[in-house]
Amino acid sequence: MRLRNGVSGGLALVATLALLACSNPGTGGGAPPAGGGDPGGEFLVTEVANVTQIAQLTGPDSTINDTESVAIAGTDLGSMFTAGERTYFVFGDTFGTRAPDAFGGGGGNWRSNAVAWTTDDDPTDGITFDDWVRDDVGLALEVAPGEHDPNNGEGEVTKIPTHGFAVEDTLYLQYMSVSFWGEAGQWDANHAGLVRSTDDGATWEVLDAPQWPGDSHFVQVSAALVEEDGEEFVYFWSIPSGRFGSVQLMKVPATTSAVEDLNAYRYFAGTDDSGEPIWSEVMDEAQTLIEAPVGELSVMYHPQLDRWLMTYLENEDAVLAEGLTPWGPWGESVTLTTQEETPGLYGPYTNPRYVSEDGQTIYFSLSLWGPYNVFWYSADLVTR
Repeated sequence: MRLRNGVSGGLALVATLALLACSNPGTGGGAPPAGGGDPGGEFLVTEVANVTQIAQLTGPDSTINDTESVAIAGTDLGSMFTAGERTYFVFGDTFGTRAPDAFGGGGGNWRSNAVAWTTDDDPTDGITFDDWVRDDVGLALEVAPGEHDPNNGEGEVTKIPTHGFAVEDTLYLQYMSVSFWGEAGQWDANHAGLVRSTDDGATWEVLDAPQWPGDSHFVQVSAALVEEDGEEFVYFWSIPSGRFGSVQLMKVPATTSAVEDLNAYRYFAGTDDSGEPIWSEVMDEAQTLIEAPVGELSVMYHPQLDRWLMTYLENEDAVLAEGLTPWGPWGESVTLTTQEETPGLYGPYTNPRYVSEDGQTIYFSLSLWGPYNVFWYSADLVTR
């Protein structure tokens, strides 16, 4: 088996998920520890089984969410982050009107993004949205207005949020400013930046800073709170534009002042002789955790396993990889579902709120290019 950023060690495996849950120091709530998982341990997830489409979350054919009432006939992505009792679902390019037989993105009343929120904590039958972030007339608001310039690489076509997080009663979305949509899975960005809300998501503003260069590794992210020696940080697993880059990692103290200061960010630059992470102020010194190709990544801590799970697009298929710590080692990916099984799939996103009590089943959102909407899935983890 090929391993990324390291090899598995020789500690004895715990036989069951229940025993793992009991022995895990990170199950008591709050941010998981940076050292959660043993960097010398063994990978536990060998495959996934019983991958099941549970419900359609958006679009005219959704039976659990009336998205047409907020002018959403087609949308995609659906990354998730939780703040308090609310989980926010963050969508990409959104269209209010579409022909019944439309395929792929496009349509009328184009907004670059939309946000729904829910208090639904039962993932077994799909997720019912409580409400949407709305504009003055009650339709889904474009929370980060895109310029909607021509697709010629000279302006901004759209602003696509890639993930959100909450710090000190403030909500943030990280977005990428897309300058050109190219061939399938390829696009260029002007920069990546942040959008902020200080009123539980009712209103948003695009911040002038910080920004990351459009040709950097930090254009698309998945974020999670992590505890280090009693202090909380936001970790960002990051990839470049498109779906063919590798994964790198950055962090920032979990304060609003730090989050909004580019100089406060540190970049994972490898490990020292004792296996401890090295953090650099220099973006170009960031080291790769998982080799290309990676698209639309999502990372969560799994307390019953005491492992980090990353879902992403790999060669057009949805896959899952397991990390022993936030920076690795990361194991070989296992397949969630393929393009042959689920045509047009992309964007497999997880959230730690949506894991079964015994830890065996994870739930995730998945976009389908046709009908250009977001669906809800479950998958069972098969472990050693």
